[in-house]
Amino acid sequence: MTPAKIDALKTELTKEIDKNQKFSQEMVDMIFSFGELGFQEVETSKYLTDILKKNGFTIEYGISGVPTAWTAKWGSGKPVIAVGSDIDCIPKASQKPGVAYHDPIVAGAPGHGEGHNSGQPLNVTAVLALKKVMEREKIPGTIMLWPGVAEEQLATKAYYVRDGYFKDVDACIFTHVGNNLGTSYGDGGMVGMISVRYDFEGQASHAGGAPWRGKSALDAVELMNIGWNYHREHMEPTQRSHYVITDGGDQPNVVPSKASVWYYFRERSYPKIMQMFEDGKRIAEAAAKMTKTTMKYEVLGSAWPGHMNQPIAEAMYENIKMVGLPKWSEEDQKLAKALQKEMQSPTEPGKGFDGLSTSLSQLRKPATTPSAGGGGSDDIADISWNIPTIVLNYPSNIPGLPGHHWANAIAMATPIAHKGVTAGAKAEALTLLDMFVKPEILKNAWTYFNDVQTKDTKYTPLISKTDKPAIHLNKKIMEEFRPEMKKYYYDPSKYATYLEQLGIKYPTVREDKAGTTTGGGN
Repeated sequence: MTPAKIDALKTELTKEIDKNQKFSQEMVDMIFSFGELGFQEVETSKYLTDILKKNGFTIEYGISGVPTAWTAKWGSGKPVIAVGSDIDCIPKASQKPGVAYHDPIVAGAPGHGEGHNSGQPLNVTAVLALKKVMEREKIPGTIMLWPGVAEEQLATKAYYVRDGYFKDVDACIFTHVGNNLGTSYGDGGMVGMISVRYDFEGQASHAGGAPWRGKSALDAVELMNIGWNYHREHMEPTQRSHYVITDGGDQPNVVPSKASVWYYFRERSYPKIMQMFEDGKRIAEAAAKMTKTTMKYEVLGSAWPGHMNQPIAEAMYENIKMVGLPKWSEEDQKLAKALQKEMQSPTEPGKGFDGLSTSLSQLRKPATTPSAGGGGSDDIADISWNIPTIVLNYPSNIPGLPGHHWANAIAMATPIAHKGVTAGAKAEALTLLDMFVKPEILKNAWTYFNDVQTKDTKYTPLISKTDKPAIHLNKKIMEEFRPEMKKYYYDPSKYATYLEQLGIKYPTVREDKAGTTTGGGN
């Protein structure tokens, strides 16, 4: 295919995606309204697979034993390119979109406080536009869409790899919400992680009348936590570890016979993560011995440190430069600046709140200090160590927010999210076209994968052959909140946008004492 022909097809794809902005907006708003936690993304998965099935994709449901996981395939032959994004949300992050202060839709309910409602709409928009071109031009190849289920628990992608769903895939593009349009390659400093719950069991007794007859499982949990916190002093600064007590007993007058604590152990390499895992197990066993209780543990999730593919990232960035950032309206910037002010987002000295990004980010190269600690984890890394993979970040959220927070949900069913998804869909569709019609991209991608990325580091799963996805997680929370949340599901047959359905004036910001609205300013 000639360069001129490819350029013409890219122009066509861009126009097609612009034409489908309403379709993209409806998908973004619909999934936002579902607000489903990990492993409980029932409505979200049904909604997406119904759209894909209607458009000619073959669906395999329940992959890796996860009810809300699936693959959707279209096309035939090689290359096979996977396109994925996460679909779960955050606890207690319910929030009215377009309102620049805390105002939940359902108090205490989950919500899209990371923006995972937008990635799959981006992917669906991109691949349906590309599918039309591939059918007409008879371009060979297979597209496979798939969801990151329970990403906040890092709980499924390692199982997809283990169970062979990426065995015959040639490359993967993953999308994740951000506040600029960009991508990266190499080791960006991402930390890996293993997620473990420790369950202690002792013996109940009357806490006032016969405490000596009890063996407190809660004592074991607290002693484990004390032991781990003392252990931190002697750990490398690259580690991060944190826990929550998921079961601390039932009531004070009963010595707790059962108690549980859930840990995330994060580090920069497989050996260091596994050392933390062994240390945690050793300290838990010691706590059980001290309290004459028993202990068992369950691995709930895992993620390798990330490494992204250079040739695909460079091809993607050329298309990102062609697409550019969206044109933000005065209302978009007003919401962004007001929210940054509300959240006291960090600013440079003497500078006000800048609002949305107006300068395109650069192609992010490997971190200059890859040993630096801290940061988040993402189980897309497990896929990146098995096939050439990149992550496309797209500008559907507001800079300077805390993350995993109701504030991060505010933009996610507004024109900011919709415009960011459209821009991201263009960048993805153009890059997918390049990957299907320019064989040298995938050839170079595998050369990098084999000769650079995996030359000295080989993938060893953090999960065992017998571990199973923790599909029970979040079930009780969703059972509690879903009946009330259902009342607020988006109905696109009646309302143009979710903002309209909720009766929200865009943007809604705080008023100062004089009665004028404040948008953050400079």
